[in-house]
Amino acid sequence: MASTTAGVALPLTSSSSSLASPLSHSTTNASFSGLKVVPSLKRASVKKALQCQSAAKPGKVVAMAVTLPMLTFEGEAAGEVEMDLRTARPETAKAVVHRGVICEMQNRRRGTASTLTRSEVRGGGRKPYKQKGTGRARQGSIRTPLRPGGGVVFGPKPKDWSIKINKKEKRLAISTALQSASVNTVVVEDFEDKFTTPKTKEFISALKRWGVKQGENSLLFSVNPSESLVLSSRNVSTVKLITPRNLNLYDVLRADKLILTKSSVEYLEQMYGASGSFEIIVGDGEGEEEDSAIEEASEEAVEPETSS
Repeated sequence: MASTTAGVALPLTSSSSSLASPLSHSTTNASFSGLKVVPSLKRASVKKALQCQSAAKPGKVVAMAVTLPMLTFEGEAAGEVEMDLRTARPETAKAVVHRGVICEMQNRRRGTASTLTRSEVRGGGRKPYKQKGTGRARQGSIRTPLRPGGGVVFGPKPKDWSIKINKKEKRLAISTALQSASVNTVVVEDFEDKFTTPKTKEFISALKRWGVKQGENSLLFSVNPSESLVLSSRNVSTVKLITPRNLNLYDVLRADKLILTKSSVEYLEQMYGASGSFEIIVGDGEGEEEDSAIEEASEEAVEPETSS
């Protein structure tokens, strides 16, 4: 299934913002070109054989752990944070994300567009003039679609555009998009209490310290944003602040830069993280004997039994 491209025009709400650019007036595209993986862990081994290794029942999800850089509020390096989310298999990731964004955009439609037919327009019950003898074309009503003020032929009527999608499939699409966006993701220590008063200038300065370039569409995900943070960020047209309540697939795909807080990473791992059957061990280079034993056990579990 082909990837989806949807465009939304973003009005520039603040001409004084240093992050605002002429690109804000143009159409912004949201697309998903496939699953991207960041070289993350030095050594990661799976204790139990993944379901996708079974020839009888191939798995639909995989576990991929990535390492994200973490910054302080001042923009200095503060280590790394690991994020492990459930993702669709590479050969089906594009189809899952495509279906998720299509359902999301369709369900946003209110479907309230409505027009009046010739029978619903007020008036037109009397024949405007007699059938014959006038030399004009015959008319039975002044509300015919051929005349101004008449009804509309085949016009829109209220319609339900919603599409059903399974809850697990929707969550898998979001987690796959988040994991794919990890190449453009940065984690910042919890800074909700840093903004004591609403100051857009201070918020823009913080974005520059975090590596957000001018004109980049950024998505800031915070679990519990303060009122001052909301007021400081809402006047910047290229930045959108979301919470777990309004986390959606389209905003993740549309963003050029994804900014997460440390608490938001913990929330994402709790809601969209890998299940207990995918246990990943992170090491520093020791314990090769244990790894070889695990790999041999996995191969034995995958090999089919031969009948004697």
